[in-house]
Parts: sequence; C-alpha cells; structure tokens
Amino acid sequence: MLKEQSLETERILKEQSLKTDRQITRLSKEIGNLGGKWGRFVENMVAPACETLFLNREIPVHQVSQRVRKRLDGKTLEIDVLVTNENHVLVVEVKSSLSVDDVKELIKNLTEFRQFFPEYNHKQLYGAVAGIEIEEGADKYAYRQGLFVLAQRGENVAILNDTEFQPKTWYNP
Repeated sequence: MLKEQSLETERILKEQSLKTDRQITRLSKEIGNLGGKWGRFVENMVAPACETLFLNREIPVHQVSQRVRKRLDGKTLEIDVLVTNENHVLVVEVKSSLSVDDVKELIKNLTEFRQFFPEYNHKQLYGAVAGIEIEEGADKYAYRQGLFVLAQRGENVAILNDTEFQPKTWYNP
C-alpha cells in the first residue's frame, strides 16, 4: 500500500512539474513577444524623427528604412533604422534600454556594414544609438566613439550630442 501511494505521489509530482514547465515556457514566449513589440514601438518613434533630427545636423534625409536585414556567407546583419541620402548612410541601433554592450555591438556592425551593403561604399557612413532608457555611461561611451546619441525628450526624440560634435566616418578595417 505504501509503495502504491509513493508511486502515485511521484506520478502527481511529475505531472505537476510538466505542467509548470509548460506554463513557464508559455510565459517566457509571451514576455519575449512583448519585448519585441516594445522594441518595434521604440523604432517607430525613432524612425520618423530621424528626418528632422539629422536635417538639423546638415544631413538631409531622403529615405528611412526600418528592420533592414541582409545575409552574406551564412552571416546576417540586421539594421534597426537605415537613413540615406545621396552622400550619407546612417545606421541607427534602437533599444528600449541602451547599454555599453549595445554600443559595442553597433560598432562591430559598422565595421562589417560595407561588406554586407557594398551599394553604399561611395557614401559617408555614420552611426547612431537610440534608447528610451540609457544605462549609466552608455551615452558618454557612444559619444566618445563618434556616434550620435538619440533619446526620448518629453514626447519627442532628440539628439543628445552637443553642436560641436563631429561624427566618426566608418570605413572597412
């Protein structure tokens, strides 16, 4: 009798464990979907603002594209916002919470950009990072790396770099 009760208890515990695992998996997926939607929301705030923001920095904007992805030799480069005109191309990395690691990731992408997008080789390449929340030091690090820093200011998006800022032009290494 005791052995049967023990087996039944073990079966119930295993069943409960599987049920809990399924709930955790479902909840993780829902949180991931929410994060993706939040990221798209932030991109949708930043992309339209780029036209005015960069025009004010004497970089006219002719086209703004979101979620540009290109594959090359089994690797993928994904750009959140791509801003272009006849002389410039600007890659914008958008995060709900911007960290120093995000800035480093953009720098890596900028060094590989011309390999993935040779059609822009004749244009000056700039980089920018954008975030609703900016973790401590990420903005200063990005500025020192020659990147534009965009952030929410009230209901708008603004460039945080001062008017003396000179963006770095990125070339292939």
